[in-house]
Order: sequence, then C-alpha cells, then structure tokens
Amino acid sequence: MCGIVGWVDYKSEVDEQKITQMRDTLTHRGPDDAGNYFSHDKKIALAHRRLSFLDLSMAGHQPMCNETERIWIVLNGEIYNYKELALELSAKGHVFKSSSDTEVLLHGYEEWGIDKLLQKIKGMFAFALLDENQQQLFLVRDRFGIKPLYYHASDERFIFGSELKAILKSGVVNKEINYSSFADYFVYRYIPSPKTIWKNIAKLQPAHYIKLNIQNGVYELTEYWELGSKKKQQNTKQLVEEIGFMIENSVAEHSRSDVEIGSFLSGGYDSSAIVYYLSKIKSRVKNFSIGFENWDASEHQYAAMVSEKLNGVNTSLIAGKESLNILKKLSTVYDEPIADISIIPTYLVSQLASLQIKSVMSGEGADELFGGYEWQKQYYKKWHPENFSAKLKNIFINRSENAVNEYSQAMEMGKFDRAVLFHLLNPELHQFIPDDTDWFYRSHYKPQFSPLKSFQYLDIKCFMAELVLTKVDRASMAHSLEVRVPFLDHELFEKIFELDESVYFKPGITKFLLHENIKNVLPPQIINRKKQGFVGPDSYYMNMDWYKEIIYNGKLLSEQVINKTFVHTLFENKDHWRLW
Repeated sequence: MCGIVGWVDYKSEVDEQKITQMRDTLTHRGPDDAGNYFSHDKKIALAHRRLSFLDLSMAGHQPMCNETERIWIVLNGEIYNYKELALELSAKGHVFKSSSDTEVLLHGYEEWGIDKLLQKIKGMFAFALLDENQQQLFLVRDRFGIKPLYYHASDERFIFGSELKAILKSGVVNKEINYSSFADYFVYRYIPSPKTIWKNIAKLQPAHYIKLNIQNGVYELTEYWELGSKKKQQNTKQLVEEIGFMIENSVAEHSRSDVEIGSFLSGGYDSSAIVYYLSKIKSRVKNFSIGFENWDASEHQYAAMVSEKLNGVNTSLIAGKESLNILKKLSTVYDEPIADISIIPTYLVSQLASLQIKSVMSGEGADELFGGYEWQKQYYKKWHPENFSAKLKNIFINRSENAVNEYSQAMEMGKFDRAVLFHLLNPELHQFIPDDTDWFYRSHYKPQFSPLKSFQYLDIKCFMAELVLTKVDRASMAHSLEVRVPFLDHELFEKIFELDESVYFKPGITKFLLHENIKNVLPPQIINRKKQGFVGPDSYYMNMDWYKEIIYNGKLLSEQVINKTFVHTLFENKDHWRLW
C-alpha cells in the first residue's frame, strides 16, 4: 500500500520542493521508500511513497518506467493476479526486471492498452500511468473504490494525490468549502463522489479512469466496469461448492506477499470466514480484535473463540469511553467530514495490528455480496410475499421513487432531510441545499434489477464505496497498515449478480452461500450469533456531556454555520445519532 501524487503544468516547471512536500504528507501511507520523476521539460512530475510487500528490493522502486523510459507509473495498491499476467506477458516476449505487480501494469499497458488491461487485472488500486509517446496521463481507480484518488483540474495545471492533504500541500489550490458538499454530508454521513469538501478538488469515482492530454489539459472520464444482472438458475449444491472455491481462491490470491499477513477478527460471519480460509494456507494466523469495557456483547470474546477454534493467535484491545478522544485526531486522518459510527474502533484495531504486522485481511463486502444487511432482507420480504401477484409487484418495483425513498430511510442513522436542513443551517447556506437530497442514491438505483439486487447495488456504490471503504483505508493507512478485502473480488460479484436472487438468498439463513461453506468449521455460537455491526455499546454513543463539550465549543456554532437553537433541540431530545 502506498501514496501517490502528481502534477502536470501547462505553462511552468513543477517545483521540486513542492512535489516532495506533497509526497511526504503521505509518509504514513508509505514509510519504506520514496521517489520522484520529472519529465525532460520539468512540466510533469510523479512522486511515490512506498509500503513494500512484493519485491522488497530497489527493483520495486517507484516511480517505475519501461525499457525506453517513455512510460512511467506510480501505483497505490495490489494487483492480485500479477503472476498469471506476468506469465502471459513473458510468453509474448516481455522481459521483467523485477517481481513486482507494478511492472506487470507497465508491460500490460504496452501489450494491450489501457482498456484491455483494466479488464484483465484483479485487485485494489489507484494508479497514474504517464505515456510520453502518446502525450497522455491515465488516472485509474479500482472497481469498488477500495483505494482513493483525488484530483484538481484548472487551465494552468492538473494535480492528483491519494489524499486531499497532499493536493492542498501544493499551495496552488484554494481552500474554498463546497457548501453543496457540506449539505450532502448531513444527508449521507459522507461526501458523495465526485464531490469533496473543497470546491476545486474532485474524487475519482470507483471503476473510472481519466485520460488527460498533457499538452492542453483536456481530459475525459470513462467508466470501465459495471455490474450487470441476469436471472440464471443453478444447482444449489454445485453453487455452494463453486462459491466456496472462489472465496478460497480469492483469499489465496490476497495472501500473495513477501511479508506476513494477518487478519482483523470480530467473531462475526465475515471476518471468521476469512480467518478460516487463511488458516488453510498458513498454520497460525495472527488475528486482531477490539472489545469494549462493561459490555456483554463485546466482540473480542467471540473473536477469541474463533481464533482458538482455528488455531490462531488473537490479540485484543479493550476500549473505554476515553477512546472517544481519538475523534480529535480523525479530522487530520480523513481530511473531510465522515460520520461512520465505527471510525474509532477501526482506528484502534488498525493501530493494534500495526504494532505486529504490515498487512491484514478484513471481511468488508460480504454483506453487499450475499445480501446480509437487515435493510436488504426487509426490502426483499416486502416485495416477495407469496400471495403478491407478479403483475402488481412489477408496477410498484419499477417506480424508482419508492425504492430510493425506502433505501434512504434504511440509511437514515442521524440523517438530516431537506426540511431539517433548513432548520439546521445558517440561512445564507439554504441556497446550497439540493431540491432532491437523495440525488446520489437515485443516480445509482437500477430499476431493471430485481428488488434485492437493486438494494445490493446501492450498497456497493453508496454505503460501501463511500463510507465503509473510506473509513477502513484512512484508519489503516494512518498506521502504515495495509488492509486486503478478499470478498471484493469482482468475479465473485459478477457470479452472484448473474444468478436469480432466489438461488443465493434465503430469508431464513443469513448469507446463505457463505453460511453453507462455514457452518461446519466454526463454533455454533458464531454461526447462530445475531448480526452486529463493528461498533461500541449504545452508551458509548450517548455521552451527552461529551457532545456538549465538543459541539458547544466548536466552530460550527461560533461561526454561526449551524443554528444554535436547533442544536439545543437535539440535546433536549438526546438525539445522539444526529449529534454524532
């Protein structure tokens, strides 16, 4: 895992000191090595901070070039099928000077071009590839948005980086708040792509790439991958075996590394399954878990149970209310507002793991893949009663307004809708409140999908890509820890989405296809355990004195950005989710 930055200037030379300063704001993402590249005319610069996992020698140093030194690349991420692609490219005559996955991208681009290359690679990645022969720069982000990438485009220059702080360090991008993003934040708990908190910086959306003409600054945005939907039937026993094999294969690919890989472990289905499959590859897996004091449902006890069953080594940390103070650090970690309720435990477990190891696996993506969220189940149940006629069902399902409203309500934890925003925000900001506060959900709703798949797709594009994966990336990289997510294998998702939902989703069995593969290898207490998010106890989030100290002494009130009278109402109602 790494940090990347770059600068294309259409008029002047790039300042070497500035690009180095930008690069080094990302030292936490890559403390092992650093490098810069400047074009012959000094108008283009690429820079890289490295966290080394493959080919730990200097042969893996970045920025990396091809043999002619006309194609350059900086990569943040991992290409999991790099060995297979290297063999294919070698058979075509390509000669490799390293055993790194980065070099596979260079040769793959030379052989196939950008579009075919992106169809072939599997992994989590954000990379920039400069082709000086074609006078083009490509910026690419992985299919699910596991790795971040931001950019600033103007008439004078194009700047990109793995985090907002790196772009701001350039000193040429004004810190002007995008107040429409600010309003969106209160609706979604995050700022949806392609927006950021800043007017002049955008997020590159998942599964997209930019092609920039480095001479005139003209660029185009292309979506290179999108999930389709079919209604294929398949024998259940055969399907369970196939999915089990695909998960095992994904874990094996994700375990490719020249350093040790452990796992986060909560004791739930998803992380326990990852540890099970990883334990088939290595004998004793190092697992890391977080618990909370004075809480019967604390997850560390379930994690210990799984770790013992699978002959692992479990390390736990028990958090108390004092861990709320970590929130003060997180504005620097995240760079823009985010209100996921598990940002603190995620930060803590990342810190814990980083003391022993450089990389862990995690279970993100399983709920999106197998239909494990409660809101997915409820929507499925509502639109699939046995006595509901197909004709009447289709009349309602095809009305996107109904589906988007229901999804918005499912995501509502602490939501401020349009009417509430008019009470919350300073009147001068009312102009920035969107007419349709659910615009982001609406943009990703697929009316042609079945009811369950339409919610799964919204979760993939919205909840997971924008909130969950952002949380995990920043919390882990703040501690120079790489998190790999084997469930986020695009071939697994393509497989599930080609099936009729009745084949893979059973209302009475949580995550049916996963359940059938792990039911006989994990303790019954884990298999029968009620689903629980990666959170603390309710009391942890209901500390009114803590909220008062932070909010009443904060700039949102002192600079009259939000309405003090309305905030008083939130406190009177002990509305802790909106306060959070």
